[in-house]
Amino acid sequence: MRLKDKVVLVTASTRGIGLACVKACAKEGARVYMGARNMERAQETAGALSAEGLSVTPVYNDASKEETYRIMIQEVVDKEGRIDVLVNNFGTSDPRKDMDISHTDPAVFIETVNMNLKSVFISSQEAIRHMEQTGGGSIINISSIGGLVPDISQIAYGTSKGAINYLTKLIAVQEARHNIRCNAVLPGMTATDAVKSNLTPEFQEFFLRHTPIRRMGLPEEIAAAVVYFASDDAAYTTGQIMAVSGGFGLATPVFGDLADRANARG
Repeated sequence: MRLKDKVVLVTASTRGIGLACVKACAKEGARVYMGARNMERAQETAGALSAEGLSVTPVYNDASKEETYRIMIQEVVDKEGRIDVLVNNFGTSDPRKDMDISHTDPAVFIETVNMNLKSVFISSQEAIRHMEQTGGGSIINISSIGGLVPDISQIAYGTSKGAINYLTKLIAVQEARHNIRCNAVLPGMTATDAVKSNLTPEFQEFFLRHTPIRRMGLPEEIAAAVVYFASDDAAYTTGQIMAVSGGFGLATPVFGDLADRANARG
């Protein structure tokens, strides 16, 4: 029960990594709020988890509407008196439009970067305002390995995640005196429904060929890192950019070819 009685808010939390974070934090004893646009799905999920004895409550948030971040956090504070942990999980990109610099519409680039950055900035700013008054807290940003390792496409998504990594460090430095920690978790290819339905098996295998731990990560494995950063075990840890990516981007760029040769030799 590493998060016993902590008040945790997770954005974009009705599926995938966000939902895994909700479950993991609740199982560790936290009172968890699910930030979600689809309130019907959120209420159904919260009801099922509550039936298991977990404390999970939905709260409305539409990432495209800046005011809903403030309303969401204020609702949590009104109910609980504080917010201890904020998990910024929202992120968006359309691979059909977010391509390389030569083929990406500037409007797509600006909109994607704006959406992804403001989802972290506004919610963090609002949460910090309350955390400063209640003795501190922990902010955890779900970034991406794409924010560290440049790709041949998704220039807007990669730029926004790289900026979130740096924003994480800035918040950590600027808010440490208020006992507010800020860290980032960078998933690699993770076995969410979105990944499995939008990426062909051929592309998945191509990607994993260059991943030393040759499999996709599980949402629960990302959530485990979130629980660590949220807990008092990480009380002296801030400004860290933790890749949970099976080693993708760590090895030599020709890792896949070398691994195939080594495997062929036995």
